[in-house]
Amino acid sequence: MTLNVIGAGFGRTGTFSLKVALERLGYGPCYHMFEAFANPTHVPIWREAVDNRSGRWPSILHDYQATVDWPSTYFWQELAEMYPKAKIVLTVRDSDAWYASISRTIFAAHTKPLPVDDPLRRDQLLMAKEILQRTFDGSTDDRTHVIRVYERHNQAVQRLVDANRLLVYEISSGWPPLCQFLNCAIPDEAFPLTNTRAAFDNRTQERTS
Repeated sequence: MTLNVIGAGFGRTGTFSLKVALERLGYGPCYHMFEAFANPTHVPIWREAVDNRSGRWPSILHDYQATVDWPSTYFWQELAEMYPKAKIVLTVRDSDAWYASISRTIFAAHTKPLPVDDPLRRDQLLMAKEILQRTFDGSTDDRTHVIRVYERHNQAVQRLVDANRLLVYEISSGWPPLCQFLNCAIPDEAFPLTNTRAAFDNRTQERTS
């Protein structure tokens, strides 16, 4: 199996909705941060990769047709070069709305103390936190800086990827642009809009309690 779709968008731009949509269109399984949490053996490999931007991480993805969200988004450019036939989907949303969402969910979750009696969960959370720290230069509490990193990332993807290989995609657009880009029929069902703030908070509570 090989990667056919690479998600380059940051978390909280609709990445889990995109995962569900891609799997519905036949591009499954799709790797998402949830997969990293569900597969304990993946965590040390991702942590190693974040340290040196190399290592064994490609071996994690050999059973997947698509990737979205962190941790794989951290390596979107390496993936795009490694899988030159894969299409790139950059999920985006208004910068202020995105910041409001990520600050109240992902950033807030990583301000909580790490569990001391569950080494596996601690390592999972550390891996996610390390990726955020590297992505945002250790300044997740600086709104201006975080938005600048987000916008700079989106601009870089659009500058570096050929236009015929790239879809800049807002989840609110639903099926039509995604299906046209992937040359798929539009499913006879509503587009999945998932991972709301409430759902995120519930999962975070389960992982840290």
